[in-house]
Amino acid sequence: MSGHSKWATTKHKKAVIDAKRGKLFAKLIKNVEVAARTGGGDPDGNPTLYDAIQKAKKNSVPLDNIERARKRGGGEEAGGADWQTIMYEGYAPGGVALLVECLTDNRNRAASEVRVAITRNGGSMADAGSVAYLFNRKGVVIVPKEGTTEDDVMLAVADAGAEDVNDLGESFEVVSEATDLVAVRTALVEAGIDYESADSDFLPSMEIPLQEDDAKKVLRIVDALDDSDDVQNVFTNADIPDEIMERIG
Repeated sequence: MSGHSKWATTKHKKAVIDAKRGKLFAKLIKNVEVAARTGGGDPDGNPTLYDAIQKAKKNSVPLDNIERARKRGGGEEAGGADWQTIMYEGYAPGGVALLVECLTDNRNRAASEVRVAITRNGGSMADAGSVAYLFNRKGVVIVPKEGTTEDDVMLAVADAGAEDVNDLGESFEVVSEATDLVAVRTALVEAGIDYESADSDFLPSMEIPLQEDDAKKVLRIVDALDDSDDVQNVFTNADIPDEIMERIG
């Protein structure tokens, strides 16, 4: 595949091996709490909560922490925060579009941290709607290879609404409409295929290929945004070629 494969793989690995694991845990716990508050505290009847719990488990978040977050969100325990989802838009060097998804209990803090992370690293904020149209909400399931072939995955999800199966090197990325995410994830489980994560993500409709200098600048912005506790996800339309990713790590 093109550089998107290496870039996508790098983003996925970064979340798994991030040295600031406590920050990752906090974001995963927040997802569990919000999912329980939005759709109820029973994961069997709330697919979003089920996926949030599974993702937390697969990233080694302690089960007690997960359960407490589920109870807070579901109203079984007191102490939950008033989390709000906010999207910010911006541009990085090279004309790269940024879509920043925040989950915060303080809108002013989140806005300030996002603005500082982007502008101090060579980017600029954008008006609402000026970037979002470049992305489509999609269901994305990451499947580790570990003895599973692309044909195995394609056969399992062919009738569940999957649109693409992409080879990311050490894993497969199954893309579907966001509304088909649960069906795709369920089809994989029924076929005996394990998955690492199942998320509703924003994927770019068209990517911008970058040279090394702009690639480094984009990665600096993404890293700065990831350092914010309020930032849950950063989506870009950057296409960083494999050989450049290899050089800059």
